[in-house]
Amino acid sequence: MWIIGFLLVLGPLITVHELGHYLVARWLGVKADAFSVGFGKEVAGWTDRSGTRWRLSALPLGGYVQFKGDMNPASIPDAEAMKHAAPDEREGSFHFAPLWQRALIVFAGPATNLLVALAIFASFNFAYGKFEANNAVGDFAEVSAARDAGVQVGDDLLSIDGEPTVDFADISQRVLMFPGKSVTLEIERNGERTLIPVKIGESIESDRFGNESRVGRLGIYSGKPTITPVGPVEAMTLAVDQSVGLVRMMVTGITQIVAGDRSIKELGGPIKIAKYSGEQLSLGPQAFVSFAALISINLAFINFLPIPALDGGHLAFYAAEAVRRKPVSPRGMELAYRTGVFVVLMLMVVVTVNDLVSLPIFGS
Repeated sequence: MWIIGFLLVLGPLITVHELGHYLVARWLGVKADAFSVGFGKEVAGWTDRSGTRWRLSALPLGGYVQFKGDMNPASIPDAEAMKHAAPDEREGSFHFAPLWQRALIVFAGPATNLLVALAIFASFNFAYGKFEANNAVGDFAEVSAARDAGVQVGDDLLSIDGEPTVDFADISQRVLMFPGKSVTLEIERNGERTLIPVKIGESIESDRFGNESRVGRLGIYSGKPTITPVGPVEAMTLAVDQSVGLVRMMVTGITQIVAGDRSIKELGGPIKIAKYSGEQLSLGPQAFVSFAALISINLAFINFLPIPALDGGHLAFYAAEAVRRKPVSPRGMELAYRTGVFVVLMLMVVVTVNDLVSLPIFGS
């Protein structure tokens, strides 16, 4: 199930990501030498009329589009070849395209992943409706930081540290990623507003598969929720809000790891994705497709990071080129790409070690 789930999640999502690059490039007249699903040795492939070699490669951990003029699949330019390029070699070459076209082509990959996630969330919202629960406290958990601080059943929780909580979902977003943090709750009780300081509780929770996560809890429950049907426009608006909320959680998690508030052991890589993919697949199509949307947003987020060799790194170079009115020097670009590749490889080593240590065979 791990292998099947992994291939069903990453295979289509990476293909869609690379298709985003490819389709926008072809629309703008940039030629592609190769389109590969996977890395390494070609297992099967064909060449289309435009000269693009479509490949299925042996290592299904990624994919790439190699455009005309690229020195390698990472779209690193060959400075020496560019200097002596003939007019016919410049035509349709990615690196001789106008700056705005290159930026749009690079942006299209992660943007396509975002669109996939939005489409999935919007489809679910349209099919199942909007889940709503007001911000009134309906009950307390057995262990409740809010109750211990003086919150009572029936209190309306208006804000957390000054951030409004319009409904119960807002409370979860302000609490889940901040275990142990001291905050101030603004509540309304019998028409009067009161400020209550509370330390968010810390909980280590396990799902049905034994996967543990460290989360924050106030220990409160909402009242009876309602499900309201929504139209296509509101379904998409909700999907945008849901996606933004997930991105905020990712940013918060990374910030906490950098600051030392969370362990780097919480980072996961391909093995953990495979594990979770298989588990979600076993729960049925809805759970699996929801998980695919989450991974799609993750792919977009990671690729937008300004790390050379990733899409965000290319966009950072193009931003520098726009400001300087000339490209970054070949030497500077080479050093940046080497550093970026090193950072990515080190991160892969860290997450792979984390993945292996978390496996049951190590007693974790």
